[in-house]
Amino acid sequence: MASGHEKVEKSTSLLVTLTIVVIAIGGLVEIVPLFFQKSTTEVVAGLKPYGALQIEGRDVYVREGCYLCHSQMIRPFRAETERYGHYSVAGEFVYDRPFQWGSKRTGPDLHRVGGRYSDDWHRVHLLNPRDVVPESIMPGYPWLAKNKLDTGLIQKKMRVFNLLGPGTPYSEEDIKNAPSELEGKSEMDALIAYLQDLGTAIKVRR
Repeated sequence: MASGHEKVEKSTSLLVTLTIVVIAIGGLVEIVPLFFQKSTTEVVAGLKPYGALQIEGRDVYVREGCYLCHSQMIRPFRAETERYGHYSVAGEFVYDRPFQWGSKRTGPDLHRVGGRYSDDWHRVHLLNPRDVVPESIMPGYPWLAKNKLDTGLIQKKMRVFNLLGPGTPYSEEDIKNAPSELEGKSEMDALIAYLQDLGTAIKVRR
């Protein structure tokens, strides 16, 4: 007579069903408690939602695939904190939907890049990276300086963010004024504004 273990091994449907059940239970045990831990749901002190220009810059960042070479997650290891600064904490990503943590580092992690370089440095770097980092293999993005921002969708984007939980606190006045903040700005201006905001909620020792 076949044992219970043998029955499971010989029945594909039973094996698949039990595997799904085990994974589901494990997922619930591991994930659900995180929704009730303050350290993963509370905003860190000083964190502000992205402004209109930064929202557009983040969209440029995603569109151009910057996340494919740059992570935004500093691990709590000395080798990382010595190079990049304070390790990343969950409360810094409350307004990031979706987050840009990444795992590939062809280039350096960018989570603490905000305020580390001037706007002019970023502009030169984006136009031709080798002008400031001779050994860089990063491509240039000169078209970003020519492309003007489209102001038509920013209000809708901000209203969508307000619907997502935890609700992003954009007031009606913020939404009303958003298009004027983008007037005359280029995609490069927006990307630089986004980069200059990254990781600045937690003060980093330089």
